[in-house]
Amino acid sequence: MQPFTTLTGVAAPLPILNVDTDMIIPKDYLKTIKRTGLGKGLFAEMRYNEDGTENPDFVLNRPAYRKASIIVAGDNFGCGSSREHAPWSLLDFGIRAVISTSFADIFYNNCFKNGILPIVVPKDVLDRLMDDAERGANATLTIDLEKQEIHGPDGGVVHFEIDAFKKHCLLNGLDDIGLTLAKKDKISSFEERAATSRPWI
Repeated sequence: MQPFTTLTGVAAPLPILNVDTDMIIPKDYLKTIKRTGLGKGLFAEMRYNEDGTENPDFVLNRPAYRKASIIVAGDNFGCGSSREHAPWSLLDFGIRAVISTSFADIFYNNCFKNGILPIVVPKDVLDRLMDDAERGANATLTIDLEKQEIHGPDGGVVHFEIDAFKKHCLLNGLDDIGLTLAKKDKISSFEERAATSRPWI
């Protein structure tokens, strides 16, 4: 998993409440277990018209936000079913951080396991960041995970809270497999002792 240390990028405003995982990645895209190629399906029902053409009014289709790496979203982002394809599609599109006042628990935890930083901020802070994000190409935010800070385009700084263990995993690019492999020496030592003491197994 790619570590998350500092991110500077365009923030796209998505002031919609209760964006569920079906809105993030519709069920039509759930036939694969690959983590790549899902970016094209991100917010598909809002990004595309019925004939497959792009909806020019959707934020990620606007020229200023096509390469957005941050989303500033409404409350309760990621609710609905627990499909891990949701963070996969965000990451494949290029989104590395989502800022909201709250997230659904399963989606929130899935983000950390896939290298995405979900940041919870108070409503007044979100309103300010949403205003920043409305600036189009000038809507650049910098997120410093080590310092737990968001730097706005005008120099303002917002502090955010995060679980220490989740922070450690993101900073070091450790998903569940990475956490296990970090203890491979102890695992190997245990297996050698077990093979010696219980050779019949």
